[in-house]
Amino acid sequence: MKNIQLHQTHEALGAKILPFAGYHMPIQYEGVNAEHQTVRKSVGVFDVSHMGEFLLEGPNALALIQKVCSNDASKLKIGNAQYSCLPNKMGGIVDDLLVYRIKEETYLLVVNASNIEKDWNWIVSENNLDVELTNLSDSYSLLAIQGPKAAEAMQSLSSVDLSAIPFYSFEIGDFAGIENVLISATGYTGSGGFEIYCKNEEVAQIWKEVFEAGAAYGIKPIGLAARDTLRLEMGYCLYGNDINDNTSPIEAGLGWITKFNKQFSNSDYLKKQKKNGVAKKLVGFALQDKGVPRKDYEIADPDGNPIGIVTSGTMGPSVKKGIGMGYVTSEYSKIGSEIYIKVRKKLLKAQVVKMPFYQR
Repeated sequence: MKNIQLHQTHEALGAKILPFAGYHMPIQYEGVNAEHQTVRKSVGVFDVSHMGEFLLEGPNALALIQKVCSNDASKLKIGNAQYSCLPNKMGGIVDDLLVYRIKEETYLLVVNASNIEKDWNWIVSENNLDVELTNLSDSYSLLAIQGPKAAEAMQSLSSVDLSAIPFYSFEIGDFAGIENVLISATGYTGSGGFEIYCKNEEVAQIWKEVFEAGAAYGIKPIGLAARDTLRLEMGYCLYGNDINDNTSPIEAGLGWITKFNKQFSNSDYLKKQKKNGVAKKLVGFALQDKGVPRKDYEIADPDGNPIGIVTSGTMGPSVKKGIGMGYVTSEYSKIGSEIYIKVRKKLLKAQVVKMPFYQR
């Protein structure tokens, strides 16, 4: 089990620390609901330094990304970011990731902590294009400063106009007295804000200054448990829950990041799947009966016959009801479909709804 750079800082703040994806990670501080509302209403900071970062450099860097990723990275200008996934050869997903275009021939891929080794091996095995690959995961830290007050609270720390960075774009500039920090207008919460990439030796200074600058805005540290409730209210997929080695991007509703104007891993199969339709689909649902859906609960039709499985579920702190995502047979995937979640031995009524569950 690895420690992230600020492990002792989180311990001193009284964080509940548990193993997650091979790291000791801060799961919660004052409590999930309070932390969730801090991010929705003001500003909070997640230490997500467990995430992986790969640098791809060289004249064929784009060609390799186009080969392994489902989305069309040729659309990226320098300073843009893109959500994408790595399809495997069996109809599933190796991982979902962010692709940043740093320079003309330099790209940064940001991958899930639990998949760093798997993703690295996968991309290396596909690299017959002499692209220079560097795994920066162990030397870089990542702070997600999220919430509607994030830009205002952090502006004093940078000469970059933070509120002017468009969503899914980034600037490399000064931040908290450190030069060449990647300031990215991205996040996993649906409440706006930034993700700050820096070297491990710089993160303590950045953390300290972020909390000093944000004090007047009620800034607080936020754990991974609230990160989960926030992303679920937005209907964002979590790898290992809603997508995995056996779920296709088409089944998972990720057709919007699957572009067939180029060849990529397993693209012919996925193209056929898109054309012919799929037997199961990932949907969002809201409980109409009282209860909380959880991962791996069975989903049933009105007669109690199994039609699918819950992949993520929670009591949504902002929407104040039981919400979840899960795979159901395609006939039950339409918005408004009545489905039932098996909680212990009871069938709780739910409805398939359009995501996100939470609207800003």
